[in-house]
Amino acid sequence: MLEIFRKTAWFEGVSLILLLFFAMPMKYLAGQDIFVKTIGMAHGLLFIVYILLALTLKFSSPWNYKKFGIICLASIIPFGTFYIESKYINKD
Repeated sequence: MLEIFRKTAWFEGVSLILLLFFAMPMKYLAGQDIFVKTIGMAHGLLFIVYILLALTLKFSSPWNYKKFGIICLASIIPFGTFYIESKYINKD
């Protein structure tokens, strides 16, 4: 389960970076909103899976509420999931 969470965290982080630094500029600078629609949908699904997996791991591993909160908060910060993966997840 932890390996699935690691992979999901990586994909979620990449999708957020693509959304913020590629799709949004393409929408507002080039007028092409198709990238926001497609990357945004993928990111939304990955975000939901990330949070659900974090909840599952919270109750099946020794994560306290502080660690769980930090892991969830990292999903909305660019590059946050990469930091979490290296700092918190690799130690489990």
